[in-house]
Amino acid sequence: MTSIPNSKPKKANILLPWLDVLAITAWGVLMLKYWLTGKLNLLIHPDYFWLVILGAIGLLIIGFFKGLQLWQKRRRYEVPSNQQHINLFPPGWGSALLLTTAILGFIITPRVFSSQTALDRGVTELLGATRTQPQSFRATVRPEERSLIDWVRTLNVYPEPDAYTGQKVKVQGFVIHPPELDKDHLVLARFVITCCAADAYPTGLPVQLPDNRDKYPPDTWLEVEGQMITENVANKRQLTIKATSLKKIPQPKNPYSY
Repeated sequence: MTSIPNSKPKKANILLPWLDVLAITAWGVLMLKYWLTGKLNLLIHPDYFWLVILGAIGLLIIGFFKGLQLWQKRRRYEVPSNQQHINLFPPGWGSALLLTTAILGFIITPRVFSSQTALDRGVTELLGATRTQPQSFRATVRPEERSLIDWVRTLNVYPEPDAYTGQKVKVQGFVIHPPELDKDHLVLARFVITCCAADAYPTGLPVQLPDNRDKYPPDTWLEVEGQMITENVANKRQLTIKATSLKKIPQPKNPYSY
């Protein structure tokens, strides 16, 4: 009896290259989507946007020409039966994984790091310290015009807190409630990105409140006005903002500093 050839393996082999095309194209579209929707700044430093954009365009070009090549060969595509390959994973497994992660990227929106992340990364130990170089310091900026990160960088250059006592301050950041601080204190912080979200670290300054910090839950964005004082915070002489005005504000479109 003559057996009927099984065409399923051949069809599966024909579809596998198209899985590669889908995975490559999906990642190109995903990276462009993050850029066009403004979500890319939650993932990497703006200085590297051009690398992502060029990479996305390159993936789309590769996906297009690979798909065109497969389309032109669709009727004469054959897999030689005498080829033997040793694969660690089943054929198409890697492309399926890439496609799955790209689909998840379309479904799941990148989110800003929370105050809990800042606590986990030791924000109290980083108060008044950044990993930036001293040349970032701008001495000509008036105290009330300095951002939170400007204040921290100023402290990096000249860390004596008494030198800033009485200076006016107006800064923005998100709220953290370190457990070691009193109830009338919170930390106003920002995350700083040097390359990408993986190396983001929190930095900020303590704020002395006129009332209880429970009115300002963690992750709330505030604009704080007041003046600088020197206090002992977490067993350390620390430059502290004595708040005279606290206003809740929406989360900025670009919540990170660089």
